[in-house]
Order: sequence, then C-alpha cells, then structure tokens
Amino acid sequence: MIVSDSLSVTREDAQAIDDCWNRIGIHGDKSCPLLVEHIHCRNCAVYSAAATRLLDRYALQQEDREQVATVVETDVKTRSLLMFRLGEEWLGLATRSLVEVAPLQTIHSLPHQRSRALLGVANVRGALVACLSLVELLGLDTTNNAASGARVMPRMLIIAARGGPVVVPVDEVDGIHAIDERILEAASQSGAQASAKYTRGVLQFKDRSLRWLDEEQLLSAVTRSLT
Repeated sequence: MIVSDSLSVTREDAQAIDDCWNRIGIHGDKSCPLLVEHIHCRNCAVYSAAATRLLDRYALQQEDREQVATVVETDVKTRSLLMFRLGEEWLGLATRSLVEVAPLQTIHSLPHQRSRALLGVANVRGALVACLSLVELLGLDTTNNAASGARVMPRMLIIAARGGPVVVPVDEVDGIHAIDERILEAASQSGAQASAKYTRGVLQFKDRSLRWLDEEQLLSAVTRSLT
C-alpha cells in the first residue's frame, strides 16, 4: 500500500552512499572478500558507517529545515486515518503522515544506539532506513500482546519524518478509514486518554477504543529520537 512518493528520499540516499552490500555483499553476488570474516554485511564497519551517515543526515536536515506552515483545510467533512494496533491498544494516524504500509522487514541493530526508541535500520528497496519503536515513544505496555482469533499479520509503517522516511513496526493494521470531522472534534475534547502522550483524542470505532495520535507532536518526537 503506497500512499505517496516520499521514498524518493531513500533513493537519494542510495545514490549518495556506496551500497556495496547490494553489489558485492550479502544482497549481491557475495564476492566481497570481507564476507569471509564478517559472515553478514551488518557485521561490517562499512555497513555501520553507512547507517551512521544516514542518522547524521536526519540531524542535518533538522538543523537546516524551517518549520513548514500547516496547510489550512476548509470545509473538510472527513479525515483519513490509518488504524493499527500495538499490543492491546488501537491507534489512528493521519494518512498524510504515511508513505507506505510494508511487510515486516528484518531490523538490524546498531552498535551505538542514539536513543532507546531507535531499534536500528531496515533495508527498504536497497536503502537503509532508520527504524523506531512507537511503543517506546508512546510509553505503551505491550506485555499482554494477545492477538485475536483471526490471522494477524504484523506490518511496518513507513512514515514521512522531517529528515526523511522512518520505519515503525506494528502488530496489526486494520486499514485506512474516513472519519467524520465532528466525531474527531468531539474526541479531542473528551476521553480518559485525551491528555496522553502525543494524543489528540479518543473515539469509539468498531466497538473498540481508538487513540487518535497527534501527528505533528509524534513526528517531532521521531525527529528528536534520530538527532
């Protein structure tokens, strides 16, 4: 499910960084002489240096970029939210912050993590993309991560942070739904969790409580975690 072409940023990264792992490494023809020593590219200093350069790029983007003015919406009747689950909690995020819903990818940890929320990096179409934990950012408790009787497919959300796309793993995706603006307005003014971290409000959807995330606050937190 591709929502926008914001992944052009990752294509620029792929061109700027010598992605030897895709040419002669584990994802290429495996002719790299260092594979004998390291077994996998993620154990190589070249791969770690590329990941560090990616994270430095987020920091530079944040320093150089001014706050973009929020587009004023008029006469909007509904707003599209992506509904997804983390542990036992259902959350909604505005689709304008979403690049793509992708299959679960392997996350490669980094030797020197910059924050507790930073899980590592994932390979998205040959480019390294930072991977963050929304559980950590939101302060959620997922110890009782009980899935329903139906088949559940964990996914990865690629979201458009200010410095470039980032990947966040989620336990389940329900889909994109258009929600009446009046319902959202009421949700922002009430609810036991309305004052929770990075939350705009709480509403009832499909017989369950849904936490509507404040995308601006969340994306700012994402950027801080990378810089």
